[in-house]
Amino acid sequence: MTADSFSALRETVQSRPPVAALILGSGLNEVTDSLLCLHKVAFGDLPGMPKTTVLGHRGQLCLHEVFGRTVLGFQGRLHFYEGHSWEIVERPVRLAAELGAPVLVLTNASGGIGALQRAGSLMAIRDHIPAMRPNWWREPERPSPYSHRLLKLMGEAAKAAGQELPAGVYACVTGPNYETPAEVRGYQAAGADAVGMSTVHEAFTGASLGMEVAAISCVANRAAGISPTSLSHAEVLAMVRQAGQRMTRLIHEFVRLLCS
Repeated sequence: MTADSFSALRETVQSRPPVAALILGSGLNEVTDSLLCLHKVAFGDLPGMPKTTVLGHRGQLCLHEVFGRTVLGFQGRLHFYEGHSWEIVERPVRLAAELGAPVLVLTNASGGIGALQRAGSLMAIRDHIPAMRPNWWREPERPSPYSHRLLKLMGEAAKAAGQELPAGVYACVTGPNYETPAEVRGYQAAGADAVGMSTVHEAFTGASLGMEVAAISCVANRAAGISPTSLSHAEVLAMVRQAGQRMTRLIHEFVRLLCS
């Protein structure tokens, strides 16, 4: 794949603008695999983007045709803990906006903190705690970047897919190390239902660009101090793969409703 692949993708979206852009988190590459792919471009061939280095992230952008419309699917993301600047982390979001996507759907894998966030469950993010910043607890609260309209639409999609989809608060840390039990208790006291290492900066960026933002978290395990076992990235990928079919049905129903 080369820069010519991106030129072909960009040419297509000029006549068929995408209805949404999906950023797929750890182990969730397969969510869009059943959709017709018109073009695919490796991250390294996209302007201003490096290759991804994390297992479970393919690192490619696909343009899919679905329900007669087009959707951008970023199979993988870039993380701050990989050594990237925040400007690089937000590059997929900015690229999606440049390509005309009015809606941004973020997905991730997380550790469950709340009572409803069991391993293998899904959670719609209604707000977040930006714990990736120093002294985050001292900062004034910012309005939630997540669209109430899309949150309602995601609930309708879950109902159509025969699924439960509780809404909750997601705490974001920088990683790459997992949180300590004491940190998890702190996030729990602050109102978090799940914790992970992505999404929040991307959500702020998307909202600042005028995009409607929604986010779904796949709970891969119970967080440290709650989980009966030690945490590992291999465990995260294994559980996300098991929950992948539910995430796929949910996203497909959401896109169907978005296109209707």
